[in-house]
Amino acid sequence: MTSPDAVPLGGPRFQTEPARLYREMRRDHGAVVPVLLDGGIPAWLVLGYRELHQVTGDPVLFSRDSDLWNQWENIPEDWPLLPMIGHKQPSILYTVGERHRHRAAMVSDALEAVDPFELRAHAERFADELIDALCGVGEADLIAQYAMLLPVRVLARLFGFPDEDGPGLVTALNDMIDGRERALAGQSHLFTSMAQLLASRKKEPADDVASRMLAHDNGFSDEEIAQDLMVMLAAGHQPTADWIGNSLRLMLTDDRFAASLFGGRHSVAEAMNEVLWEDAPSQNIAGRWAARDTHLGGRRVQAGDLLVLGLQGANSDPQVRTDASALTGGNNAHFAFSHGEHRCPFPAQEIAEVIARTGIEVVLDRLPDIDLGVPAESLERRPSPWLRGLSRLPVRFTPVPAR
Repeated sequence: MTSPDAVPLGGPRFQTEPARLYREMRRDHGAVVPVLLDGGIPAWLVLGYRELHQVTGDPVLFSRDSDLWNQWENIPEDWPLLPMIGHKQPSILYTVGERHRHRAAMVSDALEAVDPFELRAHAERFADELIDALCGVGEADLIAQYAMLLPVRVLARLFGFPDEDGPGLVTALNDMIDGRERALAGQSHLFTSMAQLLASRKKEPADDVASRMLAHDNGFSDEEIAQDLMVMLAAGHQPTADWIGNSLRLMLTDDRFAASLFGGRHSVAEAMNEVLWEDAPSQNIAGRWAARDTHLGGRRVQAGDLLVLGLQGANSDPQVRTDASALTGGNNAHFAFSHGEHRCPFPAQEIAEVIARTGIEVVLDRLPDIDLGVPAESLERRPSPWLRGLSRLPVRFTPVPAR
């Protein structure tokens, strides 16, 4: 399947100019692009909005079962993307059919039972604690000191972890998601933490997500539930942290938001929605596997080929976005949460939105004259084709006392 004109899915342009890169890929290759993953492993990147809708909407032809992959014999044991493309991993990500539907119901039910007022209170408390730690200085990096610390603290509390476990979970999660040399160690720490939490909750249930998953009449093993908790934490933390960072960057650098930045709350919601269209935290996701030979976007896809979901590329498809400069308003037809039966569950989307919006609002409330601390063009992104977020977001403000 390897194409001589395949595009490496990596490199600095995903960091510096992904929108232009996706346009060039679409121009040169069409809606389905031959790409190479780390180590020269071939795959397809689906950039077309209609094609991505087709792939995510047909779980039989385009399966989530990674065992179908025709490249496993070429994958080394220390491949850095293994935490993102699991082999025989017993998590909800790779479960298909009726068993996936039962599993998705267990996860959704456990998250649906989260009290929205309690969620907001946890998010405000942790956000205030983080702002207290930096508000008296007059300058801060809102990524390292705030956005990267907030979602996992809230989620860990909802899951049932004691607050002191939060920092270690943050480090392990970031190591795993970065897909580099510490990825497998981070994955191991997370799984051990989840297993310990479940063992504790089996002895002493509580009103938390882990206890509700254990109590669900589902027939899933403790290992499967631990894997699902890992998936939920990883999928809930980093994209939400990047949603906070990318939205704050937009509000601090775009003149359209300057006038209403400290006015009504509508500007926060607008910024957050625009980010999901234009600067989505989850840019590309692996993936789906073709269950048989087929055609997609004019390409011949072979059985077992990996299709990477190009969520951001599809969001900017000119076939559906005829005026890319327009504010997206209340249009939620983006792919930021994927689509189909393997999309992000709706209760999880709501939890992420509450955490992100609360995080942004607390910053604006507590640091009312906040301004960017460096020229906007000097802001850098993490070097990843998968998740798009800032490396740093330096800001300055008038020092204020902690609460």
